[in-house]
This record gives sequence, C-alpha cells and structure tokens, in this order.
Amino acid sequence: MNDYCFPDKGKSALLTISAQRDFSRADSPICAKGIERALPAVLRLIETFRKQSAPIFHSVRLYRPDGSNVEPCRRSAVEEGLRIFMPGSFGAELMDALNPAPDVRLDPEALLNGDFQELADNEYVFYRPRWGAFHNTSLEEELRSRGITTVVICGFSFSTGTRATVYEASARDFRIVVVPDAISNASEPAIAELGRLGVYLMQSKSCCPWIAGARPGPVAA
Repeated sequence: MNDYCFPDKGKSALLTISAQRDFSRADSPICAKGIERALPAVLRLIETFRKQSAPIFHSVRLYRPDGSNVEPCRRSAVEEGLRIFMPGSFGAELMDALNPAPDVRLDPEALLNGDFQELADNEYVFYRPRWGAFHNTSLEEELRSRGITTVVICGFSFSTGTRATVYEASARDFRIVVVPDAISNASEPAIAELGRLGVYLMQSKSCCPWIAGARPGPVAA
C-alpha cells in the first residue's frame, strides 16, 4: 500500500519557526526555553538545505505598536507597552546565527503586506499573523507552486508556533518531518503524539544525510 505520509526528500522545504532575537534574548519576556540545546541542530538543517539549494522559509512574528495585529492573548500587553517583535526593531530580526549574511535585515513593510522577502538564493522570510505558519499567509501557495509536498519543521516555542504549524500542514495534506532535537520547549510525550497525524520524526543526524541524499531509516512516529 502507498504510504501517503512518507516524506519526499526531492520535494522538501525547510520551515523555521520563531527564530527571532526576541525569543532568544535572556532578558526578553518571551525568551524560549531550550534554545541553546536546539540551535546547533537547527543550524545543521539550514546548512544542509543551503548546500542542496533546497527551499528554506523562515516564519516571523511582527507586532504593530498599537496591538492591532496581535493575537488576543497578548494584545492588551502590547497596548499597555510590551515591546516585542516591533517592526524594524533589533528583537524582531532573525537570530544572527541563522542569517545568510550579516547585513541582511527584515523589510517590515513588505512582510506585513504579505510579501515573501528573499534573503538569499532559495531562502525566504515571511510574516505570520498568528501561531501557525499557514494561517492567513500565502505559504501553501508558495509551496504548491514549487511542487513541494514535504515540509521539514524546526524552530522554537513548540507549544505555540511549531505545534500549530504542524497541525496546519497536516490539514493541508503536506507530508511532514519534525526534527525533535531542532525544536525547543517540547516534551517527549508531546512530540510522540504527532505520530497520530502521520508525522515522521527524524533527529538532525538522520535528517541531514537524508536531505543530502542518504535514505532515511525507519523513523515513523
């Protein structure tokens, strides 16, 4: 029988979730736990996709100072002065280690307009207005237009953006790979539950050679 969930390395794109400075700064009110542990694996994935000239999409949050585009659970805090993900701010930028070049900066106006900003060859950043990377964005259309069937998901703050993105990708019939050692703030039971969605789990030491051409092992969740 066909395995409709088995990932296709030749039609894969990497999605990074919330790899922004405001998530990684120790003094940030939303500093994500476990970033130091997950970051090396995230960087290995990015480097592998770059070497293969395979598409990479970084999803970011941007909060308008008046709170008008902020989700309800944080809107009051932003209205009252919480300053995170402010367009053009230091904290809204991608983490330095992920940037393809030191002088690359986000274009907040274009991103808030729904555009995909090209950072390097086949590497893009886009704004997501809520937790999941597909909600009210053109990500699905971008992936479909490139013939992408499989998304490899990594990043930070599993309990919000990463998990929401997995569910949204599943609802759109994408094949999904989650890289547990490239995700922060996730318990083992939470990761294991993704198997009910047909998600494949690959540690970076397996996923990177697979993307580079090696066959994956039996890693179904």
